[in-house]
Amino acid sequence: MAVTHKSLRSAQAAQPRGGALLHRVQILAYAVTLILAAAAIYVVVSLLLGKVNVLVDDLRYGRPRTAQIDAFVGHEETSGQPTHLMALNLNRQVMVIELPGGEAAKARTLSGPYLFGANEELTPLQLHLQDLDGDGKPDLLLDIRQEQLVYLNRDGAFRLPTPEEQAALQRGSGQ
Repeated sequence: MAVTHKSLRSAQAAQPRGGALLHRVQILAYAVTLILAAAAIYVVVSLLLGKVNVLVDDLRYGRPRTAQIDAFVGHEETSGQPTHLMALNLNRQVMVIELPGGEAAKARTLSGPYLFGANEELTPLQLHLQDLDGDGKPDLLLDIRQEQLVYLNRDGAFRLPTPEEQAALQRGSGQ
């Protein structure tokens, strides 16, 4: 009778390799699933935050986006009433309506820029008054996103600065 030798280790070692490969494939599948789930959660949270931001802007600025300010700017305020300034983003066209001394019959309209891009009709506007040219009269600042338009307070009305005035304003602000 011949004695044959069969290595048990080689037979056992072959089985764990297949099991290890299956285990690695399972880990890879779990990792891919987690990454896809994280991406889906990120997309959903981003969409929700965007909707909440629009809702907060709706509550704060209304539709169309509107900002208002009352101040004494020296425009026909003889009745003791301040001038009412209102900025509107009306279908992407920005305009400022001025009621000197609060009188609607003397309303003036200042044209602003046309906003380009997706959902720009929802861009909020902000109004500020500040004496930029040092003449003692508050000038009107219109903030749109990261940009600012300046309307100088000259001769009883607001107007855009001339190129010379704009250069002087830039020199004066250190830009």
